[in-house]
Amino acid sequence: MSISDDLDDETAVPATTTIGCIGLGAMGAPMARRLIAAGRRVVFHGRRRSSELQAAGAEWTDTPRALAERAGAVLVMLPDLPELEAMLDGPDGLLAGATDLLVMIGSTSSATAVRELAGRLRAETGGRVRVVDCPVSGGVDGATAGTLSIMLGGDPDDTARAAKLLAPCGRPVVLGPLGAGEVAKACNQLVVAATILALGEATVLAERSGIDPRALWDLLGGGYAGSNLLASRKEKLITGDDEPSGLAKYMVKDLRFATAVAEATGTNAVVLPVVRSAFDEIVAAGLGDRDIAVTRRFVAARGSDAP
Repeated sequence: MSISDDLDDETAVPATTTIGCIGLGAMGAPMARRLIAAGRRVVFHGRRRSSELQAAGAEWTDTPRALAERAGAVLVMLPDLPELEAMLDGPDGLLAGATDLLVMIGSTSSATAVRELAGRLRAETGGRVRVVDCPVSGGVDGATAGTLSIMLGGDPDDTARAAKLLAPCGRPVVLGPLGAGEVAKACNQLVVAATILALGEATVLAERSGIDPRALWDLLGGGYAGSNLLASRKEKLITGDDEPSGLAKYMVKDLRFATAVAEATGTNAVVLPVVRSAFDEIVAAGLGDRDIAVTRRFVAARGSDAP
């Protein structure tokens, strides 16, 4: 179900709730800015202070413990769970400062690993620390505009609170129990990986057949081949510019998680093994730090000596 701002009093989040933000990269920083712009109190911790966030009204904390002492909820936008786990324990860790804390994991991670982490935190803190998963889709553009698709999984009360807190960042939808958000994100990444591979390959086919890629995508973008992904990567595909905004190497991890879902559900996948193999090949070719639109370059170079 979709959670909107008209939540009842039992599930509404107090205006005084402070949100901690950890992971201020390409996605985390604009999400934090959206929270600030909506009037949320934001504190943050990271490897570097962000003068931009401080100027916008957020407050820096020098340790994860200090962040947990200030916040009622923490949005985690780190690459994966190991980066979060490194911040949990010890005298300056999140757990040392947590009294009643909702950890909202926006990282693309394993659903099983998220459930295991939540169980450990619940047991170690006597329920003081609770977890929801809330991976997102929409890219940097969506994070900046506040139009992300936010995939929520967890306890109903906790996901209702998380949805209320994260509403300035996009459209939160509760998909099921803990881990459901990560399963949905795995499905999303399968579709994105397959689509960007097809777009890159089609661009090469058209260009080598004498068709102008811009004319191709201007035309096909209005039909069934059109998508948000094509709209966001169209110029990159046309010009061959694969300066990164969404790194291709992260797809390897994401598709590994999708493979785990397929195995857990007894699904003999057709597309998944192909796209996973392709992205493994992209990284092996030294292209993992390029944008996912590098699929055009990758396809064009296959079978040649040029990377």
